[in-house]
Amino acid sequence: MEKEFIDLFELQTRMKVGVESLFPTQLWLKAEVSAIKARSGGHCYLELSQSDGNGLIAKVGAIIWASKYRILAPYFESVTGSPVQVGMVLLVSVQVNYSQLYGFSLIINDIDPEYSLGLKELERQRTIDRLRDEGLMDLQKGLSLPDLPYRFAVISAEDAAGYRDFIRHLEENPYGFKVHTMLYPALMQGADCPSSIVSALDAVLDDPEGYDAVLVLRGGGSRLDLSAFDDYGLAAAISQYPLPVLTAIGHDQDHHVADMVAYEHVKTPTALADFILSIYEDEDARISSYQMRLKMAFSMKIAAMESALQVLQTRILSSDPRKIVERGYALVLDDAGVVVKGVGGRSRGDKVSLMFPDGTLDCVVDSVKCS
Repeated sequence: MEKEFIDLFELQTRMKVGVESLFPTQLWLKAEVSAIKARSGGHCYLELSQSDGNGLIAKVGAIIWASKYRILAPYFESVTGSPVQVGMVLLVSVQVNYSQLYGFSLIINDIDPEYSLGLKELERQRTIDRLRDEGLMDLQKGLSLPDLPYRFAVISAEDAAGYRDFIRHLEENPYGFKVHTMLYPALMQGADCPSSIVSALDAVLDDPEGYDAVLVLRGGGSRLDLSAFDDYGLAAAISQYPLPVLTAIGHDQDHHVADMVAYEHVKTPTALADFILSIYEDEDARISSYQMRLKMAFSMKIAAMESALQVLQTRILSSDPRKIVERGYALVLDDAGVVVKGVGGRSRGDKVSLMFPDGTLDCVVDSVKCS
């Protein structure tokens, strides 16, 4: 007996009809991007996947045709601040497709960027709640910087513009203040960013000379790029770190969990350089204030002494015999040149002198009459 059979094309055709009839219209699908490749022709090929606690449980190939990709890609980036990339969880509008030649795939016709942002914000809030419940949010605030911190460990990407701006701003300060910095390179974006920074934090503690504080610098980026700084593991490591950790990892509109648990945070690397310099400026102003107060106190003491001297000089001048006779009086002196203040002790024949403004009369006492 001859066996009934169908050829491969017919099997694939039946599969196509069956699969596509199950999903005749577009549907919204949530999945993670595990691979992405934009071709020169304009089409974008992706691998979408789903995992659970045990690992990968589903995956499928997907494509965004060039005519759609030219619109969807810039729109997604304008809303989220980041292009579609591996590791993102997307909400996509798909059409189920089955090809006799290429098998099962999905045609992506739309992407909801707000979903990706909302998912990250939800994870961020859960991280904040967990840190708060574990009592980790304010541990760094209990630490203190030295009055004049000098040695700083800097965690950043070596080629990052923010790091270069920080160093230039610090070194070219108009006051000539000098501090010591040592770079500990780390990844500052992507899935491996949190673990890379934690490794750098561990390396800082291995330095035998020690540091006054640790500075984490990035200097901005897209909202999804910077979501690495909302990671629980990184935030927990910073909060429990034995040295003050200062962060400068975003633009004005960004405030990350790593900022919240840090000893101090500012918006940009140059602002962090200004923060450090302000410590030295305040100390310099305090010393200058002491010098000014000492100078003023010394000046006031000299002025008081000069005033007292002036009073004394006035008294001396007012007691000068010459001043007395200038007022129309005569000054009587005995033969020893001592001023005679009365007739007591005087007798007939004593010699005295009468001093006038224009000269002196030498006289002899003829008689003494007491009143």
